[in-house]
Amino acid sequence: MKRKGKKCFLILFLSFLALTTGGCSNGQKIEFMFTMDFRGDEVFHIDKISCRLPEMMVYLTNIQNKYEKVYGSQIWEQDLGETSIGERLKETMIARAAQIKVMVLLAREKELVLDEEEEALAAKAGELYYASLNEAEIEKMGVNKGILIQMYKEYALANKVYKELTKEINPEISDDEARTISVKHILIKTYTLDEKGDKVEYSEEQKELAYEKIKEVKQKADSGTEFQELIEEYNEDKNSSYAFGKGTMDPTFEEAAFNLDTGEISEIVTTPYGYHLIQCTSTFDRNETDANKVKIVEERRKEAFSEEYDAFASELATKLNEKLWASITMTSTKNGGAVDFFDLYNEIFGS
Repeated sequence: MKRKGKKCFLILFLSFLALTTGGCSNGQKIEFMFTMDFRGDEVFHIDKISCRLPEMMVYLTNIQNKYEKVYGSQIWEQDLGETSIGERLKETMIARAAQIKVMVLLAREKELVLDEEEEALAAKAGELYYASLNEAEIEKMGVNKGILIQMYKEYALANKVYKELTKEINPEISDDEARTISVKHILIKTYTLDEKGDKVEYSEEQKELAYEKIKEVKQKADSGTEFQELIEEYNEDKNSSYAFGKGTMDPTFEEAAFNLDTGEISEIVTTPYGYHLIQCTSTFDRNETDANKVKIVEERRKEAFSEEYDAFASELATKLNEKLWASITMTSTKNGGAVDFFDLYNEIFGS
């Protein structure tokens, strides 16, 4: 039970981590070389640009406050097995900080600069963020308005270069390409889970019994039994309904589902999860299709960005101040009052 509890917490943590470290966070991860060749409070430097301790502390305190609002200050007492939550967050945020610096360098290479309006918005964001800090946070981060304004300028420049690299992506996606369907299904599993939560395949004899069971369900469906009744009696999946577009489900399941008309029930479909019967409830879900169009465009933008970003980043010299980095720990700052650094950017810049 303890192992299961830790695993559930890990899943929740990683899900929240993905949600709270978004933004222009695509492209290859920066690999650092350890060295002692640093001045003062430099945490790392990439080519001719560096990240100082106050900047890193802003990112770390920002994500720390967000986590404590959800999980409480006790989160730092949890561990993820081989590493602590604090160390995991440090790794995530230094990767994000490094990416912003690389994008600033890429902007310089392309001779991109902020215009007067963008400069003014960055100054406004820096001043508002500073005003939201309490004394403990200011002391912990070691920041002033000038540092925060510069951070917002760099983040604005990073977003500007992202838009430049992705401006040729066509935002128009056809209904057919983005088409999302809705289905109900019944699964008879051909596997179980061991005590660690790992998948264990059924024996051939067990699979035969499972197949006989799905044949029984199919016969009842063909005889007119309501599919929802069969779901309630037989389904071994925690979900019975799915809405999805092309390229998101098991290929065999997806092909069978997309070939159904509304209300039609499939033949028996075999996937790595077991045996399925699928009923199409809608061959075209407008809301889901429109949402999928947005997703497809964003995925294409990420691909276009990553292609150029990765090639540029791979040529840069990167160095990490290992001693200084190791000395940074995630500890609670009670009653942290700071607004979210990235949310404030989106609010001010309207993105």
